Amino acid sequence: MENKERFIELLRSTKREGIEDLISWLESTDFYKAPASTRFHGNYAGGLLEHSLNVYDELNKEVNKLMEQSENIKFNLDTVIIVALLHDLCKTNIYKVDYRNTKNEYGQWIKVPYYAIEDNEPYGHGEKSVMLANQFIKMTLEEMYSIRWHMGFTEGKEQYNYISTAYNKYDLAVLTHVADLKASYLLEKEAK
Repeated sequence: MENKERFIELLRSTKREGIEDLISWLESTDFYKAPASTRFHGNYAGGLLEHSLNVYDELNKEVNKLMEQSENIKFNLDTVIIVALLHDLCKTNIYKVDYRNTKNEYGQWIKVPYYAIEDNEPYGHGEKSVMLANQFIKMTLEEMYSIRWHMGFTEGKEQYNYISTAYNKYDLAVLTHVADLKASYLLEKEAK
């Protein structure tokens, strides 16, 4: 199944009120064609969509592993879908193709394309993803915390107490960070 179709099918499977409006909005953006980053993981067209699905696959594995280990731990699978697929909505409509000069293998200067960031709604990373999703669907606190803090301790030091509190409160927030790391550093590589 094509990535876009799989992504939409997963979102629809949640039957969340407003999900069709969210899907329509995504169609009006560059979400399905955008890179996941400018220089690192998924820095190619379609990288954001691929990354979101990779995070879903990794988060789903982590959640199932934890539920198998303890019958006291339960996760809502619709929440897993929402968190994983929407954790990087903040990257929608921010990447622009620009050009820079570089030397080719013959020492001649040539223009090469690269992704630059042009964020006209600078509201942060996780918090912007929560804000965008909340315009269409009602999210649980667990979903909001998991998306907000998915970057973990790469946030500024002044955020560490908040991150620790969120991770102590919601196992899914911890697992989302782990899934994002696994997808970014183990499954996805820089474009060559």
